[in-house]
Amino acid sequence: MVGEIAAEGTLIERIGAWKRCPQDPTNGESLNSVLQDWRRDEARAALVALMEREPVRALVAGVLAGSSYLRTEIVRNPERFERILLANPEHHFAALSQSLAQRLVEVTSLNEAMIELRAYKSEIALLTALCDLAGIWNVVEVTRVLSETADAALQGAVRFLFRQAVAKGDWLASDAEHPDITSGYMVLGVGKYGAAELNYSSDIDLIVFYDLPRARLKPGLEAPTFFVRLTRDLVRLIDERNAAGYVFRTDLRLRPDAGATQIALSTDAAALYYESFGQNWERAALIKARAVAGDIEAGEEFLAELAPFIWRRNLDFAAIADIHAMKRQIHAFRGFGGIGVAGHNIKLGPGGIREIEFFVQTQQLIAGGRQRNLRTRRTLEALRILVDYGWIEKEISDELTDAYLYLRWIEHRLQMVADEQTQEVPSDEAALERFARFAGYASTAEFSDELLSVLARVQGHYARLFEGMPELSSEGENLVFAGETDDPGTVAALTRMGYARAADVLAAIRGWHHGRYPAVRSSRARELLTEVQPALVKALAATSDPDSAIAAFDRFLADLPGGVQLFSLLKANPALMRLVADIMGTAPRLSRILSRRRRLLDAVIDPRSFASMPDAAELDRLIGAELAAANDPQDVLDRARVIGSEQAFLIGVKVLSGAINASEAGNAYALLAERLIDALARDVEKELERAHGRVPGGGAVVVAMGKLGGREMTASSDLDLIVIYDFDATAIQSDGPKPLAPSQYYARYTQRLISHLSAPTAEGALYEVDMRLRPSGQKGPVAAQLSTFREYQDSEAWTWEHLALTRARVISGPPELRARVEEAIRRTLMRRRDPAVIAKDVADMRGRIAAEKGTDNIWDLKQVRGGLVDLEFIAQHLQLVHGADHPEVLDQNTLAAYRKLAAAQLIPDADADRLIAATRLIHNLTQIIRLCLEDTFDPATAPTGLKALLARAGDAPDLAILEGQLRETLAEVQVQFGKLIA
Repeated sequence: MVGEIAAEGTLIERIGAWKRCPQDPTNGESLNSVLQDWRRDEARAALVALMEREPVRALVAGVLAGSSYLRTEIVRNPERFERILLANPEHHFAALSQSLAQRLVEVTSLNEAMIELRAYKSEIALLTALCDLAGIWNVVEVTRVLSETADAALQGAVRFLFRQAVAKGDWLASDAEHPDITSGYMVLGVGKYGAAELNYSSDIDLIVFYDLPRARLKPGLEAPTFFVRLTRDLVRLIDERNAAGYVFRTDLRLRPDAGATQIALSTDAAALYYESFGQNWERAALIKARAVAGDIEAGEEFLAELAPFIWRRNLDFAAIADIHAMKRQIHAFRGFGGIGVAGHNIKLGPGGIREIEFFVQTQQLIAGGRQRNLRTRRTLEALRILVDYGWIEKEISDELTDAYLYLRWIEHRLQMVADEQTQEVPSDEAALERFARFAGYASTAEFSDELLSVLARVQGHYARLFEGMPELSSEGENLVFAGETDDPGTVAALTRMGYARAADVLAAIRGWHHGRYPAVRSSRARELLTEVQPALVKALAATSDPDSAIAAFDRFLADLPGGVQLFSLLKANPALMRLVADIMGTAPRLSRILSRRRRLLDAVIDPRSFASMPDAAELDRLIGAELAAANDPQDVLDRARVIGSEQAFLIGVKVLSGAINASEAGNAYALLAERLIDALARDVEKELERAHGRVPGGGAVVVAMGKLGGREMTASSDLDLIVIYDFDATAIQSDGPKPLAPSQYYARYTQRLISHLSAPTAEGALYEVDMRLRPSGQKGPVAAQLSTFREYQDSEAWTWEHLALTRARVISGPPELRARVEEAIRRTLMRRRDPAVIAKDVADMRGRIAAEKGTDNIWDLKQVRGGLVDLEFIAQHLQLVHGADHPEVLDQNTLAAYRKLAAAQLIPDADADRLIAATRLIHNLTQIIRLCLEDTFDPATAPTGLKALLARAGDAPDLAILEGQLRETLAEVQVQFGKLIA
C-alpha cells in the first residue's frame, strides 16, 4: 500500500516548486472568483489564508483554470479540500479506506452504502489529483492508489452484501463479521486493474466466479440465482450514477462467452470453457488477473488452476498465428498511420501506451510457459525481465519505460479535465492550449515537441521489436508454384503460414503464372509477379482469413486490364502490400472499388494522403485543380467522380486501419460531399449564365439534410438536399439570350445540379440524390423560393418535416441568402410547441416505420428497435420540444445534440451517457459495415477479418461478445425512447 514507507509532511508542505505544476492562463481570475465567495464566509478564513501562500496559490490557480471537474469538487466541499491540504496524503488515504470499511459495517441499506462509497471515491479522486498535479506522487504511486481505492470499494461492497444476505437468512455464514472471506465468491480484476495500473478515470474490468462446494446457501436457494443477484447489486453499488456520482465504471464483458453466460459463473463451468474453447485474447486478459474482493484465497487458487491455460509451455501454430494477428490488429497498417498532437489518441494511436503494453503481453504469452519470472502483472516489471532474458536491449527497455510513465502521466491529466475516460488530446486549438497549460507547459508548442518526441520513440521501437524477436515460424520457405502437381513442401509451408486450403492457393497462383488473366499476360507482369509473390503470399497469410483474402485478390486480379503497374507498386511499397492484403481479407466492397479504379493505388501510396485529414480549403484546392483541367462539360463530371471516389476511398482506408473513428469519418465524408456540391453548383451556375444570363438579385443555396446535414455520412450514404432560391421582387426573367422566369431558372438549376451529382458516366456515379424533404415533397417544385419555404414551415409542415429540419445545414450559395435561410430554419426550430403533441406524433411515426420496415435483426442497425432511427428521433424530439427556451441545444449532429441537451440539464447525465455511448457504438459499426459491404451484414457469411474489425470498432474481444453488447445497447435505447418521448 502507498504509505508503507510514508513520506513525512502535509500535502501543502510537500508541494514544492515542481516544473510541471499546472499553469494558470487566466492570470488568477479563476482562483480569485472562488476566493471572493470564500471570503464572505468567516469559516473559510483559514482556507483563504492558505490560498494566499506560494506555491499553494499557483497550484490551485492552475487546477481551477484547467479542470472543470476538480474545480467543482473543490468548490462543492471547501471543508474537505482544506482537510486534504492539511493532511499527510499517505496517512489520509489509509484513514479514508479504514473509515469506509467501518462505515459499511454500520449502514443497513443499499442507498446508504452507495452514498458512503461515492463519498470515499470522490475524496480520494481529489486527493490523488492534487498529489499528482503537485508532483508529490509519481505515476506508479498514483496508479497504485487508484487501484487500492477500487480494492477497498469492492471489498467493502462485497462484505456489505454478504452481511445483508446473512441478515436475511440466505447465507449461513460461519463468520458473521467476515462472511465473504470463505464464501467461494471471487471477484477477479483483469486488465489495468488487475495489474494495479488504473488510470484516473478508468473503468474496472471484472470477472466473477463462485465455487459451489464453498457456498453456504440456505436450503432451497439456487446458487446461480443468488450469486447473479449479488453480482448485480455489486455492480449497482459501484457503477450506478446518482446525485453523488459513481465509484467506478465496471465492465464484465471479459468473462467466458460473455454473450451467452450470466454475470457470475461457477468455477466448474469456467474451467470447462477455458479448457475447451478458451481464446488467446482471453489468455492475454488473464495475464494481469488477480483476486480483488470476496474470497481472495479461493480466487488466487482458481487462477493457479488456470495457469496451464494461460501459460502454455509449448505453443502450437494456431496460438502463434493468433499472437501475430493480435499484433497486427492493434498496429494495423504500420507505416500509413501518423503520429500527431491535436486529436491524437495516446493510448491506441501510433506510438501510444497500447503498443508498449501489447508488446509486453505477447512476449509473456510466448515465453511465460517456460520462463516463470515473466508471469508478472506489471508492465514495467515485465519490461525489466525481458531485458534480463535477452528479449530486448536495456536501452530500449529504458526508453519504453520512460515513455510509458510519461504517456500515463499525460493520460491522467486528460482525464482530470472533466473526469472522462478519454485518451485523446484535444483537437480544438483553444482547448489544446488550455490543456498544455494544465499539464504544466508554457505553450502548446512546448507540449507538442515533447509529446511528439515520445510518440516517435515508441513508434520507432515498436516497428523493430518484433523484427528483433526469435523467429516463431520458419521463414524463407522455398515456395514452388510451377508444374501441374502440388509440391508437398509448398503445401506444408502454406499450411504453416495459416492457409487452410493450400491446394486452392497453389491452383490460383499457378493460374496467374499461366497468364489466365489480362493482368498477367505480359512477360514483364509475370516477372514482377515472381518478385513480389513471396511477400504477397505472406501478407495475405497474415490476414484474419488467409484463404478468403487470396480468393478476393484472385478476383481483384481478374478485373485488372494490366498488372505491371500494380506489381511495380507492390514491389516498391511493402506497406501498400499489407494494406491491399487487409482490404482483400476484410472489405469486399473496397476490393471491388479498387479493381475498378486503379488510380486509387497511386493515391494510397502518396504519404500526404495519410498525414492528416484534408480540411475544406485543401479539398477546394484539390477539386478546383481537377475540374480546372477539364476539356468539356462531360469531362467536368468525369473528373468530379474521379476526385470524389479517390478521396472517399482514402477516408475508407483510414476507417479500416483505425486511424480515424466513426465521428471523424462521418465528418470527413460530409465535408467531401459539401465541397463537391459547392464546386459543381458553381459549374452549374456558369452553364446557366452562358445560356440564360442571371436573375436580377437572384441566388440559390443548397441545404444539406439527413446524414449530410448531421455530418454523419458513411461510405454509401446518399445526399438529402433542398434547394432554396430568392431574387429581386421586381425581376420577371433572367437577363441572358434565352431568358427564363425565376421559377423556371432555379428549377433548371436544381435539375442540372442533381444530374451533375448523380448521373452515371464512364467513371461511375458520384452520389444518389434524394430531394423528397423539400416543401410538399415529391408533389412540390424541385426548388423552393425562400418566402414559400417560410410559409410552408409556418403553416403546412408536418412534425416529421420539422424533425428532419433539425439536421438542416446550408452548405452552398451566396452568404447573404445563406444567412437568411439559416435564420428561417432556426426560427422554425425555436417555435414553442406542445410537448404532448410532438411526443404523440413522434411515437406514431416510429410505430408506422416499425410496421413498414421493422426487423428483429440486430445488424439492421438503422431500423431495429433501439437502433439509429430511435436515437435520431429521441434527439430530434428533444430539440423540437426545448428549442424555444433552450436554443443552445440545437445541433444537426446527433452526438453533439445529446451533449448539448445534457449540458442544459434537459436529460439526466446517466441517460445522456447511455445515449451517447449507444450512438457512438452504432455509428462505429455502421461506418464499418457500409464501408466493407454492399449488402447487409450476416455473421454467418461475413469474412473473418470483417468480424474482427467490427469487434475492434465496438471495443469487444470478439463478435459474440459484441453481439451481446449490441443487444444490451439496443434494449437500453428502447427504454430511453419510452422514457424521454412521453
